[in-house]
Amino acid sequence: MREGYEGTGPGAITPDGCAVELYSRLTVGDEPDIISAAVPAGAHILELGSGVGRMTHPLLERGFTVTAVDESAEMLERVRGARTICGPIEGLDLGETFDVVMLASFLVHSGDVEVRRGLLSACARHVAEGGCVLIQREAADYHTNVPRERVDPTGFTVRIVSTAPVGDGVDSVHVEYLFPDATWTQTFLARPLTKEQFEEALGEAGLRVDRYLTEDEVWVRVVKG
Repeated sequence: MREGYEGTGPGAITPDGCAVELYSRLTVGDEPDIISAAVPAGAHILELGSGVGRMTHPLLERGFTVTAVDESAEMLERVRGARTICGPIEGLDLGETFDVVMLASFLVHSGDVEVRRGLLSACARHVAEGGCVLIQREAADYHTNVPRERVDPTGFTVRIVSTAPVGDGVDSVHVEYLFPDATWTQTFLARPLTKEQFEEALGEAGLRVDRYLTEDEVWVRVVKG
């Protein structure tokens, strides 16, 4: 387990505290619709940090071609219908480019600045000329509106229990996932980024905001330049 990261609950736990069985149960929201509206029909998407395919599978159903990348082989075993690549994202260099590169799951908020730089460099390296990068960032109140919880229509509860500063602008975030038959927890490190800090980080990688796709500015369409 990476320092500062921990996960508990049934089944395999990845080095960043994610439980494979938990992520197999989590439902997808309106993300596939947001993505579909922002990119050309039938685009080839490089999905960085795909996990078990929670978004991969709905995107395949919408007619996209997806290459799914994740550092966990156990996560990728659950992905169906997509090309899969197992390895760290920040060092990825496939020698090819894609219509769309997707960096979701708030990965841009990595507590390690060098990892974040690597992630964004991987995005810039793999996006085709005229293509775009789709990034999911934290909502403005992610670290301050705690504790909070959301009850999913399918019957489980996600609870952000706490966020605690651990130094250098990084918070330790503790989350609980409560199902009728099982409970999982995850503790991870996240770096809050203001809109200005986020856009500055993009600029370092040769990227810029094209437009914010959602009212809460969580989903962003990014281009080179």
